[in-house]
Amino acid sequence: MATYEQVKDVPNHPDVYLIDVRRKEELQQTGFIPASINIPLDELDKALNLDGSAFKNIYGRSKPEKQSQIIFTCRSGNRVLEAEKIAKSQGYSNVVIYKGSWNEWAQKEGL
Repeated sequence: MATYEQVKDVPNHPDVYLIDVRRKEELQQTGFIPASINIPLDELDKALNLDGSAFKNIYGRSKPEKQSQIIFTCRSGNRVLEAEKIAKSQGYSNVVIYKGSWNEWAQKEGL
């Protein structure tokens, strides 16, 4: 499980993927965690099956390798559990969740 401190440090680790699985409308309402990429939960399975160039075209970043560190975040820490299952079912082995997700982030950042 990732901590607030680890998530806050993600911008210093370009090899780490912080994936926010909230819907786009939610991000527009609340904002997002710096260095995160948005892949809504209902797109995640398909996104992780894309080839590398299609993934980069859609999400603006190289597709994670199977061993890349991935941290999933959402609003309150529930959807990350499903995201973790999806990624692991596709062979991603270095997957953790940020249980505090946006709610904890916003509170600690004073948003």
